[in-house]
Amino acid sequence: MISAFAWVRKGVAAERPATYEMTEDEYARLQSVAKEEISLAKKEIRAKAKIDEEILNDPALKDFDLEHYDTDEDDEEDEEDGDEDGQKGESVGGRSTNLFSNVRGLAYYEDNQEDPDITGGDGADLEGDEEEAEETRILGSDNLLLVAKTEDDVSNIEVCVLEGAEDNMFVHHDFMLSSFPLAVEWLDFRVGRKAGQEGGGNYVAVATFEPQIEIWDLDTMEAMYPDLVLGAATGGSDKKTQRKARGKKPHSDFHTDAVMGLSWNRMARNLLASSSADTTVKLWDLAAAKCVQSYNHHSDKVQTVRWNPAEASVMLTGGYDKRVAALDSRAPGAVSWWSVDADVESVMWDAHSAGCFFVATEAGTVRYFDIRSQTPVYTLAAHDEAVSAMDQHPTMPGILVTGSADESVKVWDVRNAKPSMVVSRNLDVGNVFALAFCPDEPTLVAVGGSTGEPRLWDISSNADVRQVFGAALGTSAAPKRTLIGLQDDDEDDDDEGNRRAVISEMFYSGKKTRKAPGAAAGKGDDDDSDDASMASDSDN
Repeated sequence: MISAFAWVRKGVAAERPATYEMTEDEYARLQSVAKEEISLAKKEIRAKAKIDEEILNDPALKDFDLEHYDTDEDDEEDEEDGDEDGQKGESVGGRSTNLFSNVRGLAYYEDNQEDPDITGGDGADLEGDEEEAEETRILGSDNLLLVAKTEDDVSNIEVCVLEGAEDNMFVHHDFMLSSFPLAVEWLDFRVGRKAGQEGGGNYVAVATFEPQIEIWDLDTMEAMYPDLVLGAATGGSDKKTQRKARGKKPHSDFHTDAVMGLSWNRMARNLLASSSADTTVKLWDLAAAKCVQSYNHHSDKVQTVRWNPAEASVMLTGGYDKRVAALDSRAPGAVSWWSVDADVESVMWDAHSAGCFFVATEAGTVRYFDIRSQTPVYTLAAHDEAVSAMDQHPTMPGILVTGSADESVKVWDVRNAKPSMVVSRNLDVGNVFALAFCPDEPTLVAVGGSTGEPRLWDISSNADVRQVFGAALGTSAAPKRTLIGLQDDDEDDDDEGNRRAVISEMFYSGKKTRKAPGAAAGKGDDDDSDDASMASDSDN
């Protein structure tokens, strides 16, 4: 399933992304983490063994010899032989092959010429490198779509390239996550390895069911670790404190439950806000990589947080206490409140009127508020089930798109505070959980849901949309495209699936590069012919 989207504008991504290489410090960190996890596992085993010993020593059970009830002599001999073999270590090139002795011991050969499993001379290697470099090249005319996806209990961020000239979309590379993703947010503030460098970066912040926030460098492929983890303990005592606090009362320095929402401040670029199931909202300084302020104004899980696009210090939050709050981050005690009819699914400032905002709820309604009044300007009965996603046209006021668990995507005309539905469509993505307008192709909307396949819908392909908004959209004729889907992968996926399963058992890393053929999957003609048969609600 797809749980969140984020777009990256044209020209932002590096033309030739780098390949991740581990540093000496990261090797040391990997060994330190492994050592700590093994130590914890041993403590758990000893605790369990103590309980088992108490059970086995129970006088009432001794006669049953439970310790050996399922073993025989052959099993015991095999176990002894295995122990003897385990004492012996093989070596290649003077290096141990023991997996747990040293991670760098896995690099057996200094160069490819010594490796008997690698064939081909320098010329073949050079040709292959050039071909791979061309396949991974990102042009200045390409958009990136960041897709938070979970399949078979494996979660990752897929970095998809949209070739605007060809209406072709394919997966360029991905990052494997430690937990199910709940929100993603693009940002350009340099962190981690590139912290302090001049110019803007290309990063994605990821909120998951874990209390930490992962920040990944989108210009690096095959990364094993995030460039920065916010809310992660740094020392032994801090880690113990954080582990004990998991799922318990809020802490001032880090989240203690799932992070549900993220918002990057585009004016104060070093600031990132997060909302959490621990009922708090936190303000993070990306330069210092720490929490600088914690807000406790909600009484239940905080589902969403959004910075105001015009006022750098003002944020909007919404939670499961059925309330929306607006506050100045510099004066957290002064909070303005609005009540709604159900749990808040998302909030969104009106990009064309900075003093107003939208609230989507679990009850299927969308309410539009002016910050100067407690009464909504209007209430829209948008869907029969929860409004799980919404977005507005980035350049034209009055176009609102909503998605729902009822599997429909609807386009609304909300100009002059008189909302009316323009069109409703089922895009075959299942329950809709994410949608977002493309910043460079403003009639293109990314839609994703429970099927796990993203769709790009050109809303101007619909006759009703063109009739209502045609002049403002700058088009009166139907475009050539209707829906754009991911390009099918012609390669066999079996090896890829096996590889990912093995990696997920060890550490979270990953790569899935797909070559982009010339044609796009899912392209179609004008969807006017679908209008008669599609499910469409009457105007509210």
